Amino acid sequence: MSAQFPVPSRLVLRGVDHTARPTWKLRETVEFYRDTLGLPLVHVISARGWGPATHPDFLHLFFDSGNGSTIAFFYYLGSDEPASLQGRAQRSPLPEDHVFDATHTAWLVQDAAELRAWKERLESRGLNVSVETTHEVIESIYVRDPNGYFIEFTRKLRPLTAVDAADAALTLQAAMEAEDQAAHAGRRVTRIDEVWARKGALLDGERGAGVRLFVPQVEEFAALVRAARARSTCRVGEAPGYHVIEADAPVEFGRRELGLKPAVWWGLFTGGLHGTIEAFDRDHVRIVPQAA
Repeated sequence: MSAQFPVPSRLVLRGVDHTARPTWKLRETVEFYRDTLGLPLVHVISARGWGPATHPDFLHLFFDSGNGSTIAFFYYLGSDEPASLQGRAQRSPLPEDHVFDATHTAWLVQDAAELRAWKERLESRGLNVSVETTHEVIESIYVRDPNGYFIEFTRKLRPLTAVDAADAALTLQAAMEAEDQAAHAGRRVTRIDEVWARKGALLDGERGAGVRLFVPQVEEFAALVRAARARSTCRVGEAPGYHVIEADAPVEFGRRELGLKPAVWWGLFTGGLHGTIEAFDRDHVRIVPQAA
């Protein structure tokens, strides 16, 4: 007779237990995670291949990554590194391959001083470390491990709030609706402008001509609101969770004028807009009114 267990009234995930990736460099992986990063090696599974005959025998390594979690690697005995991964460890810590490099681990550090100390430690070990990069609510540096995997060290610039959560839900609603509309027309969404435009429509409908920019009420985009308030051609109003910049004529902004880092600049209209982005490069953006 099987044991009976009480059915939970609500299922809740309780944090990440571990992440896992393959490695073909046993010694280098151990030296990087245990010795360079200082993560204790806490467990190793050594086993015959699981399941099919083609599954090689392996070691499964676990390093303590803090707060009860671990980062793990599968080392398959006698197998060769895929050709597509060869040489990745020597690449610069920049997202050259957006598909491969999207899979990465980000380690949390306490503050700017600790982030700088990690950068200095990694560079002292001969590793190529990126410059500090600000992504809205975090600041990070990047390095590659011996397998070529992206490793991120990040500090939080501010806590996430209800404004962030509500804006996130609206962004995903806009993205899904934009993709549904595109699929119905037999095409795909390839530009974020479509998502921003759909989000603007969700916030204020399809009404009226002119330019309207919806700016989440968070610090990283506050410079855009300040710049608009300083211009006689712009009006700044309020909506729940957003500042609303309105103009009857084209509006232009410069990245240096706003004092924004590139990673934040490229997401300048994440709140949504009503209008057409006529030009948008590294240092300048121009939005023209959308016809009524």
